[in-house]
Amino acid sequence: MIEWLLSTVPLLKGVHIAAISIWCAGLIVLPLMLTRHHPAVSSEDHRLIRNATHLTYTLCVTPAAVIAVIAGAWLIFLREAYMPWFYAKLVFVALLVAAHARVGHLVHMIAEKPGRRSAPWPYLPVASVLVPVVAILFLVLAKPTFDWISFPEWLLEPRDGQLLFDVPSR
Repeated sequence: MIEWLLSTVPLLKGVHIAAISIWCAGLIVLPLMLTRHHPAVSSEDHRLIRNATHLTYTLCVTPAAVIAVIAGAWLIFLREAYMPWFYAKLVFVALLVAAHARVGHLVHMIAEKPGRRSAPWPYLPVASVLVPVVAILFLVLAKPTFDWISFPEWLLEPRDGQLLFDVPSR
């Protein structure tokens, strides 16, 4: 079983990267799609745009977010990622999840509520997605050591709690 778990790491990384790419691209595109909700748009075009934004959020962006988080959680345990840069990455992942919720709220407020057919400041949600994405990319690629911060020893090593399966050691 240990060999099988180790052989799934590249597959999980690929799934994780693909899901994050779809998730982040969708979070950047959706606010821009919401700018198409304009009072001057005909009723039929508004229905098409509303359906497109709703389906993009519910059938593409949200499942990609769930897959990215699940694959990332598995990678945490399989790769024993207990480094300071990783905790900083988790902070920005939480900000990305908050941006996801905010974009979903905008999709609901603009596309689903009658009478609200304009997107206020569509570039603010785009910026709220780009900042965590760029920070996550920097942390993952640079893997800074954060030597100037002293972390407690228990935060930098796995605890003795046993999982349901045997985690391979490096």
